[in-house]
Amino acid sequence: MTLPAWLNAITFNADGLIPAIAQDQTSGRILMMAWMNSDALQLTAQTQTAVYYSRSRAKLWHKGETSGHTQLVHDIRLDCDADVIVLSVTQIGGIACHTGRESCFYQRLDLSGSEPQWESVDKVLKDPADIYSAMSDHSADSKTTSSKTTSSNDKDKSSPQNKPSDSSILTQLDQVLTERKNASSDQSYVASLHAKGLNKILEKVGEEAIEAIIAAKDLAHCDKNIDLSSYDKAQKELVYEVADVWFHTLIGLSWFDIESEAVLSELGRRFGLSGIDEKAAR
Repeated sequence: MTLPAWLNAITFNADGLIPAIAQDQTSGRILMMAWMNSDALQLTAQTQTAVYYSRSRAKLWHKGETSGHTQLVHDIRLDCDADVIVLSVTQIGGIACHTGRESCFYQRLDLSGSEPQWESVDKVLKDPADIYSAMSDHSADSKTTSSKTTSSNDKDKSSPQNKPSDSSILTQLDQVLTERKNASSDQSYVASLHAKGLNKILEKVGEEAIEAIIAAKDLAHCDKNIDLSSYDKAQKELVYEVADVWFHTLIGLSWFDIESEAVLSELGRRFGLSGIDEKAAR
């Protein structure tokens, strides 16, 4: 397959890979380093969300597909030798590392003693056990999403128009939520909610909505001109909590076999309408 000119300008290594560094758009902190092949980089450019290549699993890896901690990509830069990529990102949830920390680079070399030694200088923001259990259903866990990603990757190699877009994320999530309804409640968070009934699902929607309100209040009390770091963390926390609200609301819709497209269609219908007139017409 002939690569686009912009991809041909990149110097991939012998394995067809290039290192990609993810950097927080606001703070400038380096969050993580991973690998990309041409498919991953092209998907990243098209979806504006970070997609990497897993060498251990030999397949594409959409950042956050298991944890929910996706990366929104604002800028893609190439170094002078064309062999390193830097992504300027917003890290959803404020956690980039699988250890539950903000950054994968949380160990600093302490040179104060007689012998240098590594020390952990960043706190764990969330227990990894919590991240990869409750969050495993957010955008498909390793079993379901991996199979979907693998099958779509095969199409991507020969058909660029089949690559996922932002709008397809909800469609894929609809499919996953439908599958989870009949899964074992011991192995699926979504299935466990369905097993407990509609009231439990609605209870979770309420809980997550309250947490989103609290996060919004916390953000409102932050002044980015005084403490930019605290402001950024509070902003990311609000995005994270709103994502939880959306996710549990979608579970509620799936209880009634209603797909997200119905909500999108309703929002589309409202374009061009006065909010006051629309409410009065109900």
